[in-house]
Amino acid sequence: MQAEADSIVNPYVIHPATIVEKIREAEDINTYRLQFVDEQMQRRFRFKAGQFNMMYLFGVGEVAISIVSDPDVPELLDHTIRAVGRITKSIAGLQPGDVLGVRGPFGQGWPLEESPGRDVVIVTGGLGCAPVVGAIEYIFRRRAQYGSVKILHGVKTPHDLLYRERFDAWRRSPDTEVLLSSDQPDKGWRYHIGVVTELFELVSIDPLKTIVLMCGPEIMMRLGVPILIRRGIPTTAIYVSLERHMECGIGLCGHCQMGPYFVCKDGPVMRYDRVEPWLGRAGV
Repeated sequence: MQAEADSIVNPYVIHPATIVEKIREAEDINTYRLQFVDEQMQRRFRFKAGQFNMMYLFGVGEVAISIVSDPDVPELLDHTIRAVGRITKSIAGLQPGDVLGVRGPFGQGWPLEESPGRDVVIVTGGLGCAPVVGAIEYIFRRRAQYGSVKILHGVKTPHDLLYRERFDAWRRSPDTEVLLSSDQPDKGWRYHIGVVTELFELVSIDPLKTIVLMCGPEIMMRLGVPILIRRGIPTTAIYVSLERHMECGIGLCGHCQMGPYFVCKDGPVMRYDRVEPWLGRAGV
């Protein structure tokens, strides 16, 4: 029994999981709903919103992908994957019934358990929305424990807008604002036109009561955070989810090193004041 238990938490062990549903989000972007083949693994697997798994396609390789499902429903794992490289393009050809390998979960999640009673501002850009979807679902399952929720999401074009049904559902929740923006809108776009940071001026914020969750392109973070600081939000209340090339998930390979940190182990969610000196630095 001890050896069996150790295999479950061993970060080197790859656990097979069946694709039970493939949800098309946009062209070349799908959400894969997975269920572990091993029933004991289904029961024991736990994760925090903001963590990621290493997804392994047998005979091809593995890639780090955020978990986008609700931590309260760990029996089914959702991963939204854009087909952009050799491994993800191969995964795109899989269908329900096919098997992927899962290694994880890895990294640090969003500080949701430490934030009851606070207002939450969620700022995302493009596919950067994926790492925070599980956090939003977590909050809404415990809606009475949090203050106001403001979800600000920006895309380059309306074609890039994922999770349309989720955004509509979130918008209907009490004391919740959902603001969308596109900087290259089409004729049917009925929301804000411009970049996501322009939405900051359209919402009221109580700076001493607010926590910010931000993920998306790094340039968005570097330009957006100073605006939030000018609104009075301290850097210790701003959390960002970072992207780096991660190959091992446990801080051994060094591919994701950023200054003194390894994004796979110390992140991907990190408090902004800790990583600000390293964001935007060439070669970091």
